[in-house]
Amino acid sequence: MTVSDIQRIQDAVAEYWPDVRWVESTGSTNADMLAHGEPGMVLIADEQTDAKGRLGRQWVSPKGAQLAMSMVLDASKHPGDFGLLSVAPGVAVTDVVPEAKLKWPNDVQIRGKKIAGILSGLDMPKVVVGIGINVAMRPEELPTDTSTALNLEGIDVDFDDFTIDILTAMGRRLTQWQTGDPQLLADYRTVCSTIGQPVRIELHDGAVTGVVDDVNDAGEVIIDGTAYAVGDVFHLRPTS
Repeated sequence: MTVSDIQRIQDAVAEYWPDVRWVESTGSTNADMLAHGEPGMVLIADEQTDAKGRLGRQWVSPKGAQLAMSMVLDASKHPGDFGLLSVAPGVAVTDVVPEAKLKWPNDVQIRGKKIAGILSGLDMPKVVVGIGINVAMRPEELPTDTSTALNLEGIDVDFDDFTIDILTAMGRRLTQWQTGDPQLLADYRTVCSTIGQPVRIELHDGAVTGVVDDVNDAGEVIIDGTAYAVGDVFHLRPTS
């Protein structure tokens, strides 16, 4: 799948994103936007050959299989902590794909299998939010046995319409993040499947097991009364 009409996409999302661009292939949309992007810019790529996920893991998007893009925001407009930046993009996807839930902090899943990866990069005064959503993949193309794609879950989309919907939802949710709107975190808690679940988290200096009580106002996961930030946690997995 690929962009059919970039101008239609641009016109539809101009309220939030006045400069939407498309390329057939690039190494990493995040790297491109960190190097050259300006606030309000979006770069969509049919293929990424050298992208990175969380903790430096390799992230490759096969040609035509994902909606892979990066969005640039003015970080100086945000009033405080960046802890909730990881929350907004995941909630935006669930706005468009109601079958999806979020595993803390922002793994977008359907039936416990991941359909999207989200990674942000900060280079003051801008922040780049990158996302890759598995839209149309064959089972053998899935990167792990815990991954899935929209088409494999019986969800077929028009690529341009889906891109418009995702960018509109991203604009709305990232604006909530920038303005400190408490509704963002309230909605996150509604779609976060990790809350109430027994889990094991791997930290950089050990591991902890327990039940997730909540996600606090800073976006930290609370396990048996103790808060853990995204940067402290190497991996979180359910234990039941």
